[in-house]
Amino acid sequence: MTDPGGPDRCAVSVVLPAQLRALARLESAAVVDVVPPVTQQAVLDALERAWPVLAGTIRDPVTQRRRPFVRYFACGLDLSHERADVPLPGPVAAGSEPFVVVGAMAGG
Repeated sequence: MTDPGGPDRCAVSVVLPAQLRALARLESAAVVDVVPPVTQQAVLDALERAWPVLAGTIRDPVTQRRRPFVRYFACGLDLSHERADVPLPGPVAAGSEPFVVVGAMAGG
C-alpha cells in the first residue's frame, strides 16, 4: 500500500519474533515507511530508525549482515541468503504481504 502522505513511499508490515516485539514494545507487526525500491536493507534500515532499540539485534551493526539464526521470509519464500539490495516481492511493497523475521532454532 502506498503511503497516503506521499506517493513515493510504501507502508511495509514487518512481523518480528516475540522477543524483538517485546524489546520494541510492539503488540503486533511493525509498519515502516519505505522509499522504493523496497529491499531487505531498506526495510531493516527503516525498522531500526523507527525502533532504535532493535539496532544490532537483527543485523550486525558493522557489516549489516543478518545475524546467525535469523531468517527472512516473504510470500512463502526464504529470502535469508538473497542480497540485501534485491527488491522484495511486489506484494510486500504493496502492503498485502508482510516481511517476516524469524529467529531460527538449532540444536539436537
